[in-house]
Amino acid sequence: MVDHDTLPQLPPYTLIPLPMLIPPIPDKLLTVLLPIAAYWALSMFFHWIDTMDYFPQYRLHTPAEVAKRNRVSRWEVVRDVVIQQVVQTAVGWILGMTEPDDYYGKEEYDVAVWARRVRIAERAIPGLLSLVGVNASQLGKGLSAGHPLLAGALLGGHYPMLYNTSTFPGGITRISPTFAAWEVMLAKLIYWVLVPALQFGTAILVVDTWQYFLHRAMHMNKWLYTTVHSRHHRLYVPYAYGALYNHPFEGFLLDTLGAGIAYKIAGMNTRQGMCFFTGSTFKTVDDHCGYALPWDPLQHMTSNNAGYHDVHHQSWGIKTNFSQPFFTFWDRVLGTGWTGGDVSARYERSRSAAQKTLDMDMAKSMTGSDVSMTAQQQSQPYQHEMQNAKELSSIPLESRQPQPPSGKAELQAAESRQQILDDELTGGAGVLADESREEKEAQSFIRRTPRKRATSSLSTRDSFKGLSQRMTGSTCMGGMGG
Repeated sequence: MVDHDTLPQLPPYTLIPLPMLIPPIPDKLLTVLLPIAAYWALSMFFHWIDTMDYFPQYRLHTPAEVAKRNRVSRWEVVRDVVIQQVVQTAVGWILGMTEPDDYYGKEEYDVAVWARRVRIAERAIPGLLSLVGVNASQLGKGLSAGHPLLAGALLGGHYPMLYNTSTFPGGITRISPTFAAWEVMLAKLIYWVLVPALQFGTAILVVDTWQYFLHRAMHMNKWLYTTVHSRHHRLYVPYAYGALYNHPFEGFLLDTLGAGIAYKIAGMNTRQGMCFFTGSTFKTVDDHCGYALPWDPLQHMTSNNAGYHDVHHQSWGIKTNFSQPFFTFWDRVLGTGWTGGDVSARYERSRSAAQKTLDMDMAKSMTGSDVSMTAQQQSQPYQHEMQNAKELSSIPLESRQPQPPSGKAELQAAESRQQILDDELTGGAGVLADESREEKEAQSFIRRTPRKRATSSLSTRDSFKGLSQRMTGSTCMGGMGG
């Protein structure tokens, strides 16, 4: 039992209501508004550099791929994002109403509480030293002349030179111990740095865990995927403002509720929650931005970045890379990360196929002729691929088109294609048949002519600068890997 009379006294304090961070908006309202503002601000930045074609060498996909491969219009994306944000705002406001009002003025008292805890912990030092055969009493006496504070710590927090004298009415004098300077410094470090870091770390762990297992469940359960989660995967080529394009139920369960639970478990105050929710929003948008930017700090803080998550949006990787939004821990531990190695060639084939399809459509619209009726564009030569899509589970792996990589990645790619096939409402067999046809067309086209460049007219080397390392190389897959 701790004798508090032998400990330094705690200072008095007066609580004062915390002023608004941005008057006249209450902090609780600002907490739900800032993530929305952050979402659209960062999304519009990426949309701007996308439309202006400022950093084409760092694109994960070309504009042609966005136009030809996605199964949803931009209007539908914006509509569903706004719906989710309305729900998010309502839930956030209700959550804020359950929180007490914020005050300041108690900080010095709280630091002193931690300093007391440090002093109490010092009492264990003599006993710990005795376990290794060191006499703390003799050692402390030997150091007391030259290093009195070190001696006091070794003696179990005994600092006879540190005291405070108080005089009370009636001439009563009271002598009470005070804190050593190092105790106060350590207490401030704990209070201002370590405790908030632990709170944010806890919130991140909770969100990553919550989203990983629910996200994975939505891919493993056919009903959940086809009914709920498949909506998000209509974006085979993600872009920034499509980050929260979800079924409303998924948006509430996966994002809004998960973040709220993390906030509560971590014991954050309103302004900490403001930072956490806004930071999570920035990370989510950045993960769907469609760029592997070398100077984007969010893409280097963890291995869970735009390149890593983009693999999950591809038809061959949809049942891998479930971790989001911060770290890849759960993918590494449970072995669900993409294992197919460098994906640059796959991305280049998709680029070439999408660009050729777009060129064909443009030629058709300009000439009025149906180029799809030429011998090389007829659907008849691709009936075999369609059959593979329809009977995927019964056809040997080596017969499937396009051929997946070997080993575990082969199974990952096959399961991913089967999931695409299950989603009959938004493409299903048609998506796989299109990819098989386009890939064969691209290979034939590349053999016949110099490779047609994408919008930005970049070489393969430039257009995939750092891509393999971002997605499956040293950055993302070196440890598997938010």
